[in-house]
Amino acid sequence: MPRLRVSTGFSSIILLLCLFSVAVHCKTLKRDVKALNEIKASLGWRVVYAWVGDDPCGDGDLPAWSGITCSMQGDYRVVTELEVYAVSIVGPFPTAVTNLLDLTRLDLHNNKLTGPIPPQIGRLKRLKILNLRWNKLQDVIPPEIGELKKLTQLYLSFNNFKGEIPRELANLPELQYLHLHQNRFFGRIPPELGSLQNLRHLDVGDNHLVGTIRELIRIEGCFPALRNLYLNNNYLTGGIPAQLANLTNLEILHLSCNKMSGIVPSGVAHIPKLTYLYLDHNQFSGRIPDAFYKHPYLKELYIEGNAFKPGVNPIGIHKVLELSDSDFLF
Repeated sequence: MPRLRVSTGFSSIILLLCLFSVAVHCKTLKRDVKALNEIKASLGWRVVYAWVGDDPCGDGDLPAWSGITCSMQGDYRVVTELEVYAVSIVGPFPTAVTNLLDLTRLDLHNNKLTGPIPPQIGRLKRLKILNLRWNKLQDVIPPEIGELKKLTQLYLSFNNFKGEIPRELANLPELQYLHLHQNRFFGRIPPELGSLQNLRHLDVGDNHLVGTIRELIRIEGCFPALRNLYLNNNYLTGGIPAQLANLTNLEILHLSCNKMSGIVPSGVAHIPKLTYLYLDHNQFSGRIPDAFYKHPYLKELYIEGNAFKPGVNPIGIHKVLELSDSDFLF
């Protein structure tokens, strides 16, 4: 019998169909399926209204669960992103999350989570973004968070964390944004944070922190990339050290509502891109150097509530500082 000849094009189509079939029927890693189903059982109906089926990455005609992003890893699918925010989740931080070892983004902000962050958080070695702000989380930040070497953004503001800010945060070489605003932290801000070469935004406002700026910037060459520094509404003392002018990338310096005193050094006015400077409600005295009034970028200078000499004027239009919701949504 003559042999049948199959065209190259037809063979390619068959191969593609086979590959497509494999892709469709590829399985999600059992570890991730188990972890997500544990989380599903613990979070309640407010979240799982769109979590249909047993496979979080989708199964057959069922789509992936809302807020879940999966990627291929070898022959399996793994969960790489978990974003479940602003849905009023009630209860403790779900420890099963720490079994999702391929997570790069974990966003549970604007819920009602309680209790501590479990120390097992250090297992998420691939995590780049951790957003837990606007919850009711408590206790201290576990030092194991310093094991997340790929972390670039950490949002823990608007919770009930207490204790000292852990020095282990200085072990995060890629960190760019650190938000610890409005918690119950006390003690001094670790000067080791100054060693973070990529840190652009540091917000520790509205806590119970003490110490001086001089202590914070005592490491030579500290905070080389820092643009925004929020220290407001704490119990900081001492003056503004002239060395602060070494933070040449600084754009926002927020010192309002502390117990700081002394004169404002003229060198700070030579920070090239300084745009907003909040000094109000401290115990500063003397005069504001003329260089501030000639600064090409300075838009706002808040000075009220101090002991400046008569004739010292603010800069810009002063309104109540308000943050829109968009400032907290990521």
